[in-house]
Parts: sequence; C-alpha cells; structure tokens
Amino acid sequence: MKKKNRFQMKSKQLLIILSFLCISGIALTFFNILPLQPVRNIAGYVIVPFQNGINGVGNWLNDKTEYFQNAKKLSDENKALQDQINTLKEENSLLSQDQEQLSSLKSLYQLDQEYPEYEKVAAEVIAKDAGNWYNSFTINRGTDQGIAVDMNVISDGGLVGIITEVGNNWSTVRSIIDDTSNVSAMTISNNDTCIVSGNLDLMEEGKLEFGQMSAANSVTVGEKIVTSSISDKYLKGILIGYVSDVTEDTNHLTNTGHLIPVVDFAHIQDVLVIKALKTTGGQ
Repeated sequence: MKKKNRFQMKSKQLLIILSFLCISGIALTFFNILPLQPVRNIAGYVIVPFQNGINGVGNWLNDKTEYFQNAKKLSDENKALQDQINTLKEENSLLSQDQEQLSSLKSLYQLDQEYPEYEKVAAEVIAKDAGNWYNSFTINRGTDQGIAVDMNVISDGGLVGIITEVGNNWSTVRSIIDDTSNVSAMTISNNDTCIVSGNLDLMEEGKLEFGQMSAANSVTVGEKIVTSSISDKYLKGILIGYVSDVTEDTNHLTNTGHLIPVVDFAHIQDVLVIKALKTTGGQ
C-alpha cells in the first residue's frame, strides 16, 4: 500500500507568502485599490485582542512585582521592628537588674545606719547548699577584706548568721536557721533571755523556735527578740525576729514559743559582715 503524500509547507515558504500578502496589502492601500477602512477593521479584529492580552499580562506582572516588593519591604520593616523590640527588652532587663541592685544597696545602707557602732563589709552571696533555704552559703569576701571566723553577718534588717570558714576572697556563713545553730537571745521589753534554735523543718512554716525563757514575766505576740549580752559569739542587740506565739512549759518555770525571723532566708543576695568579734570587745 502506498502512503498518501502529505502537503507540507516549509517555514521559509510560509514567510514568503505572508510577506507577499503584506506587501500587496500595502500597495493596494497606497494606490487606493483596496479601501483603507476594511483593512483597519480587519487589523483591529486581529491586533486589538492580542494587544489587550499583552496589556493584561503586563498589568498582572506589574501587580505581582509590586506585591513582592511590598512584601519584602514589610518583611524588612518587621525585622527592624523586631530588632528594636529585642533591644528594648534587653535594656529593660538591664534597668530592672540595676533597680534591684540599687534597692539592695539601699537596704544595706539603711541596715548599716541601724548599727552605726560597728564597722562592716558588704558582700554578695556566690554559692549555697542544696535546698530552698540559705542555711549555709558562701560570700565573695575573705581574709583579704579583713573577714575572720565568728564575725556576725546581717541582712534585711536583722541577724543572718555567723562566719564559720574563711579563705582569701571567700567565706562560709552558717545562718541561724541551720539545724546546728543556737543563738542566745533576749526580749526587748524586759531583757528575758532565751535560746533561739535553728530548725529547717520548722522554717517551712516561716518560723524559728525559742525556749528556756523565764515564765516570770509575760511575753506578748509581736515582741522583738534580739541577740543577748551573754552570747559568746553574737554581738548584743541585733534583731532576730518577732514572737508569734508563746506556751508555758509543764514545769511552769519557763516558756517555749516561736518567732518569725526578720530575714527572708529563702532570698538572700547581699549581706553585711560586722568586722568585730565578741571576744575582742566588739559588743
């Protein structure tokens, strides 16, 4: 079976034909053989839709370009604003830290004025034992600053504890809430003496225990308890806390009770070390 011959027109031939038609149209129009208006109408039907399509694509591309340009501009502005917010947050954090430090220094200054008779050294807490309470901790002052064992430590308006170990630039403080601590104390109103004992379990209630107080005189709730003159290590008159309750013992000779310490032993940051020892006449 013979294959049918297919008519094929080369692109070169098509170009020649189209060129001929265009030239013929121009010539006929030029010599007024072919009316100009019909040619314009035909051209309008062919060219105008094509031109509208091109314009539509151009407008679409222009809109997309403006969209991406605006999106990039907004992204850059958002990044700049976020950087500004981060900077303001950092500055605010630094200001808050400065404010806290200023407040702490102000408290230490006021505390220093409450005990003007003693020379003191300010120190910062740099480490503590495990647990919620500052029953034993380390400060950043030592022998280089004249610190010695048995010096009293104060903060928050009252007694914190005593120095138990010293290095060149550090010291260990045992606070009065530690289970091994016992402080000879007395009441402000009548100088009745007692022993304030550390008790970490009792500190969960925010209290310390005192005992061996004479039952001869009545002690009221809110009474100030301070270090006594007969203490062998603690200087006289440093505030410990306030009586919260009192119970007469079964022997009817002594009272036992609880006090609320003036120091917040869950949050100690800065302290003052009194540079005077009881044994050297610091009282």
